[in-house]
Amino acid sequence: MATSTRSGDVLAGRYRLIDLLSESGGGRFWRAHDAVLERFVALHVIAEDDPRAPGLVAAARTSAGVLDPRILRVLDAEQEDGRCFVVNEWGTGTSLDILVTHAGPLGPRRAAWLVADVAAAIARAHAAGVTHGRLNPENVLIDRYGSVRLIGMCVDAALHGLPAGDVQGDLEDLGGLLYCALTGVWPGPSGSIVPAAPRENGAFLSPRQVRAGVPNQLDLLWREFECTGVHVRRRMLGSEHPDVSSARGIAEELLAFVGDPTGMPESLAQAIPQVNELRPVWLPAVADPLPHDSSRDDIPVVPPAVEADIDLDRVDLSDPPVVPAAGTGVTDLPTEPGLPVFGAGEDDVQWLRTRSTPPPPPPPFEALPERPLFASEGTRRPRPDLGPGPAGNGWPAALPDDAGAGGTGYWPWDTDGGPPGAHDPDTTDDAVPGRSWLRLAMAVALAVLLLVAIAIAFNLGRGRNALGGGGSEEEPSVAPSSSAGQPAVIKTVTAKDFDPLGQDGEENSGDVRYLTDGKAGTRWRTSTYRDQLGPPPGLKTGVGILLDLGSVQQVSSVDVRLGEGQTTIELYAATETPTAAPTGKPVARTTGSGPVTLAPADGQAVGARYLVLWLTSLPEVDDGDFRGEMAEVVVRGGAA
Repeated sequence: MATSTRSGDVLAGRYRLIDLLSESGGGRFWRAHDAVLERFVALHVIAEDDPRAPGLVAAARTSAGVLDPRILRVLDAEQEDGRCFVVNEWGTGTSLDILVTHAGPLGPRRAAWLVADVAAAIARAHAAGVTHGRLNPENVLIDRYGSVRLIGMCVDAALHGLPAGDVQGDLEDLGGLLYCALTGVWPGPSGSIVPAAPRENGAFLSPRQVRAGVPNQLDLLWREFECTGVHVRRRMLGSEHPDVSSARGIAEELLAFVGDPTGMPESLAQAIPQVNELRPVWLPAVADPLPHDSSRDDIPVVPPAVEADIDLDRVDLSDPPVVPAAGTGVTDLPTEPGLPVFGAGEDDVQWLRTRSTPPPPPPPFEALPERPLFASEGTRRPRPDLGPGPAGNGWPAALPDDAGAGGTGYWPWDTDGGPPGAHDPDTTDDAVPGRSWLRLAMAVALAVLLLVAIAIAFNLGRGRNALGGGGSEEEPSVAPSSSAGQPAVIKTVTAKDFDPLGQDGEENSGDVRYLTDGKAGTRWRTSTYRDQLGPPPGLKTGVGILLDLGSVQQVSSVDVRLGEGQTTIELYAATETPTAAPTGKPVARTTGSGPVTLAPADGQAVGARYLVLWLTSLPEVDDGDFRGEMAEVVVRGGAA
């Protein structure tokens, strides 16, 4: 009997094959319908004589012993008609490989939550003595509610001809899932269609080296995994080592990083791309057609013509056409050229025929009367109100009423054809229109300009800019002068970035010079962090600036101009060069924005050469990131 399967075949009398989802290595993966329980199932089919068949049935029996809502169960396994097939629960969702391919890597908390959920399910399977064997991104599903589903428990490894998996292989795959969710590439030992992670000297790069912004805690967690033959174990001396010896320990480490899990499933669901989603299409409503009413048809009904008894064999084609006699049902009107126009009655027919005679030509155009380019001498009249002008310019001094062709001026003149002297010489023309309004507008404009000039001079005299502000950001910000009872400014201050908890120990070192350049417009900014500073789950406890006073001095206060947003800053003093993150009680501590002052609480000056401005909380910027900034630092005090 044939062992091939086709859409529509029924296996075991109840599973009807519907869609062929994939086919590889002689095996087929189907979406089927269970006719008994009326539900969809996933069905793997291989030939009964396939070497993998015994292992597939054994893997199905082993997987059936794991009961966890996050693991899709094995429902049935059977061999019949030359086929071996395994039936699983049907799960809907987007696999992790499609998620990182279409939407990119996940955020740190989303990735940690996803892998923690997978690790918790694997921990329950390990407690039952069952291992997955092939825990790659293709076998991790996320549904539209943010819930995690694992597919292929034991069965996927058997279908690929792999031996039963071990606990260590599952743990290494868990580390690969964390790496894939953070970076979008795959470093695990199991095969996957996700691109392989980059290597250096035969070892995989850490997630923090592949993608910027990966928290140090997750980076250290991945470094603890043992992937024999794939990458070496990387440990940092002097740092804590997270527990990755079991799936339960991995889940607890990741949940400790996530912190409060409220809203995490919904946040993970928002990261799922809209791939192959069915959307309803709404068509515009169309009115139902009305029933046909033949009585309203305006097409005349022509009765059928009665055929005349004519013997075509005896008709001479050279003779003129024969017109049927009256009463035969054929109209007796001769055929005429034209367009028929039917009236109300059957015989009321009129014809639109072509004209027998051509239409008369249109009347000729009447020529327009010619108009002279210049007025004749007899029709020119000078304007009587023009005063005397220079000789030879044609401007008359005073013309009598009978001024005509003999006048000396002919501009401007009238061409209305009236008799000379029609205008009253005693009347004068009106003033030029708009001249008074123009003068008024010019006077108002001059007044406004005068007021603006006075305002600018007043602002400049008070030490402000032209608009009354505090001055341009590029102008030097002069430190307040020392007055009676106020310490002087220490001018031998040099600044350096201070990041002992970072990998490279630098924090935008190129911009540190702006803190002591005397300009309020230039700023030093920290790096942009995806998480807030502080204890776990924070990235690190702080970052800051190291101030070198040149020698031991008595420090009374430190004035700092912070950026926008609430920033927490602490002041530490030391006589030796600090090399580690500051600990202990700070000299001063404050939270705020803009100009702040750090001074000892008791008001007593502190003797120190090195000052550390330590930022422990940064303001939030766009997209949920965190970044701090400083504009100017002024140290006050005196010689020790």
